[in-house]
Amino acid sequence: MSKIQMTTPLVEIDGDEMTRVLWQMIKDTLILPYIDLKTEYYDLGLLNRNATDDQVTVDAANAAKKLGVAVKCATITPNKQRMEEFPELKQMWRSPNGTLRAILDGTVFRAPISVACVKPSVKTWVSPITIARHAYGDVYSGVEFYADEPGDVKMIFTGKSGKTSEYQLQTLDSPAVWRGMHNKDTSILSFARSCFNYALSTRQDLWFSTKDTISKIYDGHFKEIFEEEYEANYRAEFEKLGITYFYTLIDDAVARVMRSRGGIIWALKNYDGDVMSDMVSSAFGALALMTSVLVSPDGVYEFEAAHGTVTRHYYRYLKGETTSTNPVATIFAWTGALKKRGELDGLAELSGFAERLERACIATLEAGVMTRDLVGLVEPGFEARAVSTQEFLDAVRGSMI
Repeated sequence: MSKIQMTTPLVEIDGDEMTRVLWQMIKDTLILPYIDLKTEYYDLGLLNRNATDDQVTVDAANAAKKLGVAVKCATITPNKQRMEEFPELKQMWRSPNGTLRAILDGTVFRAPISVACVKPSVKTWVSPITIARHAYGDVYSGVEFYADEPGDVKMIFTGKSGKTSEYQLQTLDSPAVWRGMHNKDTSILSFARSCFNYALSTRQDLWFSTKDTISKIYDGHFKEIFEEEYEANYRAEFEKLGITYFYTLIDDAVARVMRSRGGIIWALKNYDGDVMSDMVSSAFGALALMTSVLVSPDGVYEFEAAHGTVTRHYYRYLKGETTSTNPVATIFAWTGALKKRGELDGLAELSGFAERLERACIATLEAGVMTRDLVGLVEPGFEARAVSTQEFLDAVRGSMI
């Protein structure tokens, strides 16, 4: 059988540890036998980011802006422990996802992958909950430092006009940790528009939550921009479709979500979305059963798995052990990118292949063939057997034939 031909490359962003191993296994088993794959490759493995002073991350983001579609493997964001594990690191490099998102700007939409044999642990949820996570700023591009003595911290703003404003933050009588963070009106507005447009396209209610009672200026500004944009440009369209936009405090939203039936889009600031997407995915099954796509205002799409690099399995793999690591979210990152590339390039055969691969994944799971992490989550009475990662990929390939 001749392979499907691509006209425009994808940006392929490789990563770290076990997900890097899965990356190649998925390509070898499920993609390269069927597609004449064209990619512009960037290695965002931690050591290559270190060797390039993280320039490779910037290059990957700019390539995504140029080509329009990227697919990304999970990557390590080094912390203190990782600095000890990798003594060659020049510094504690920032999150590559944070850098990519800052350059691309936009919103990360994360939604569970529904499988009939794995029901949500929250019994009221009958439909998937999509997390719309703002993808710029906040703690991910903040400045942090530790002051080893008592003292004052001030924040000084110098405008383009030359006007200077000074704010006294705190005077503390002991050593302390400090953080400064920001967000931009343009990015918040893009976030709002992305959320409203996504709600309209999927015909789902949109909830947005912050903590503006405490963060009256920072979070309050998010709330104001959302409300102004909704009233000016979206209310009529929402009412026409019979869907709603709803704002509430994040603690109230959490309580409401836990009692809801699902089927909503929950818009959250960057850190809140990071945390809540893990909660939602785990409650629906597992992090490895969740899609994730960054959509920028100018139409760039970056698909990725919502989970990390699966370090524990990687060290078992290095010892020569056979692992049962769930590859579904990474497969769906590839299928999402291939579908979008096919859609943008008018290649129905490429998009159709990606859809067929997704159906094969679901069919394999619903036939009871799955990695070990899912076996304990299936419904009572459902017969499931744990297989290795490669055995699962082979079963998916068999379902496609």
